[in-house]
Parts: sequence; C-alpha cells; structure tokens
Amino acid sequence: MNISFFYTKTQVLNRTKTITRRLGWKNLKPGKVLDACEKCQGLKKGEKINKLCKIRVVDVRRERLHTITPNDVILEGFPDMSVAKFVTMFMNNMRCKYNTFVNRIEFEYI
Repeated sequence: MNISFFYTKTQVLNRTKTITRRLGWKNLKPGKVLDACEKCQGLKKGEKINKLCKIRVVDVRRERLHTITPNDVILEGFPDMSVAKFVTMFMNNMRCKYNTFVNRIEFEYI
C-alpha cells in the first residue's frame, strides 16, 4: 500500500520526518508496512509512482489539528517552524479548519 509524501518528500528522504498527519487513514493499524511515495494520485499520463522508501506504522491516534505540540512539529520534519505556522500550512494544503480531527501517524523507516 502506498502513502504520499508530496509536501514532505525532502524530509522523508532525509529521514527527519517520523510523524505525519492525515485527514484519512482512519483504519490504519500499528505494524502496517507502507511504501512512502512522492505522489500517489493525480499522476499525468506516462507518470509513474516514485517510491521513496518503506515505513512501518508505530502508532496511530486521532487528535485535533491545533493540539500539535512543538515536538511533533519537529518530528513532522520542520524543526524551525512554529506550531501556528505548521497548523496554517496544513490547513492551506489540506483545505481544512483549525480544529479538524486528523490522524496522527507515527512511523519508522525500514
């Protein structure tokens, strides 16, 4: 199964990202192995999925977007970003609201 890291490809390649927040993936369970990809949907004719690496899910939990901690912003791959800036970036990219429930997915690289 593939999971896209379109906005954070560099962080995945550098392995500085070990947490991701998603609007979907509600049924994901710890232990699941996924192919981290640059882009999984919206591929143009002739484009292929670019697999970056394999990851294993360590933990999954639901929480409101605005409850992200400064440490989780770092684990998302943004060590120099404030919580407010991360939340704004996420809302703009995912077209959601400040208090939206998201799935916090912690993973490890295989």
